[in-house]
Amino acid sequence: MLTVLESGVPIDISYEELMKYHGPGFPGGVAHAYCAMRHAVAVLGAVERREVTVRTAFPGPGGRDAIEMALRAVTEGRFTVDSGLAATSRGTTLARYVWEFTHRDTTVSLQLRDAGFVTDEFIALGAKTGRTAADDARLTVLKQEMAERLLSGPVGQVYEEIPPAPTH
Repeated sequence: MLTVLESGVPIDISYEELMKYHGPGFPGGVAHAYCAMRHAVAVLGAVERREVTVRTAFPGPGGRDAIEMALRAVTEGRFTVDSGLAATSRGTTLARYVWEFTHRDTTVSLQLRDAGFVTDEFIALGAKTGRTAADDARLTVLKQEMAERLLSGPVGQVYEEIPPAPTH
């Protein structure tokens, strides 16, 4: 469960509730945002949801919708997709799964662990132009399988903090 505050009142939000808001299209993207938010809140402590700013390299609609429902960050202008955050050195499969959450004066940066949560097949099929009906059916299966893998991991085992860059 993800718990955020609204004017000091706790609001518990489940993955299933985020999926009702988003719809069936991108369960993996919803799961990524859910796991990243849970990790960020574990690090930041209790957060006022309307005081969290989110930057991510992840452009997916499932992630955007999950952030909007939980934090109201999209409609309130506190959500940015920034391709410059992508960890390109981690390769195509992992590069875009980077999130930065700021609450008041504290920022936590997270990246997906390299533990097989996202497959090369999923990335390749998702990027394929001219997909067939069979491709789309396979992609639907891969999205759900990815979501299940993400949700099965406890906080801290799906996303990890990115250490701050050394200062010289």
